[in-house]
Amino acid sequence: MKKIILLSAVSVFLMNCNKKTETPAPKAEADTIAVEEPVIDTLGPKSFCYVGVTGKDSVFASIDDNLGTITGKLLYKNSEKDSSKGDVTGFKSGDTLKLTYEFVSEGKTSKRDIYFLQKDNTLTEGIGDHKEEDGQSKYANEKKISYKDGQKLSTSDCKIVAKALK
Repeated sequence: MKKIILLSAVSVFLMNCNKKTETPAPKAEADTIAVEEPVIDTLGPKSFCYVGVTGKDSVFASIDDNLGTITGKLLYKNSEKDSSKGDVTGFKSGDTLKLTYEFVSEGKTSKRDIYFLQKDNTLTEGIGDHKEEDGQSKYANEKKISYKDGQKLSTSDCKIVAKALK
């Protein structure tokens, strides 16, 4: 009986010696080099404000760009001519804002196309011949619009622009 117990003990000992020792998996440590970057909302609307001054005349614009769909407000404040104030709607095509300006001047509501070239924090108004179509003033030929001599608007504090647009 002693032989059986001794033989059993030796066999159990040998079986344990043949087992591979398992090492615990290394703990994953936090990456100390990684830097948390702020989340930037690229899908939400972007708001821009612009002011242009030529002599005693001023232009104020508040533009909201929601994935290329443009809405906003525009005010032409002229010193010796009638001023106009209204809403702009349209879209962005490349670096050009193609807008329809619905405004009130001399108590009359009117609509006209107005294009702006958006470049380097400025808007430059497009100058071109207009034609009346369906009660709206539209550019006669989009290919002949010139931005060289158009009114230039620079970025501005939106609080100033909002105050002017009230």
